[in-house]
Amino acid sequence: MKILDARLLLVTDPRPDLVARVRAALRGGVDIVQLRYKGTQKEDLISSAEELKDACGRSGALFTVNDDVELARLVGADGVHLGEDDAPTPHARSILGPDVVVGRSAGGVPEALEAVRGGADYLGVGAVYATPTKPEGEVAGLTLIRALAREDLPVPWFAIGGVTLETAPSVAAAGAPGFAVVRAVLDAEDPEKAARELRSLLE
Repeated sequence: MKILDARLLLVTDPRPDLVARVRAALRGGVDIVQLRYKGTQKEDLISSAEELKDACGRSGALFTVNDDVELARLVGADGVHLGEDDAPTPHARSILGPDVVVGRSAGGVPEALEAVRGGADYLGVGAVYATPTKPEGEVAGLTLIRALAREDLPVPWFAIGGVTLETAPSVAAAGAPGFAVVRAVLDAEDPEKAARELRSLLE
């Protein structure tokens, strides 16, 4: 998978059947799996990371780690996703190597442009809608998606925050070239079908 071709990014959350659900989502067309975790024991975390990396490798998808450059290095991840306040992109590359994929979060157009200038390979943009995953986060709405779509960025970007099967058509119509999702796929009765339906909106 080349990062420029990526359209659907799956962000994980801790759950007992995570690996099985991610495997199903990969069959449905997920291009990037981003391991995000809170309160997970280190040993369990490394084990999950290795299983997810293997699943991504078998599917031709990319595997990235959220916020943790050291874990990404330890498990040989394809990349790392960093927030606006995290380490600079060049610092991550100095640890992980020049070929690693580095994604950045952006809550507005200025932040997105700054991240691209800083060398980001892709962006997670939003939050578009309110979401239980980050209830304290600011909501940017479709206005941000429309504004960023006019910028014609040279890197792929993914609308994140409350993107579901119900809201995704509006997000795509606003100009988002990609979706980043959590519950829309992982909470679905059929993660493979949910991923495939989301992916179809972007083609």
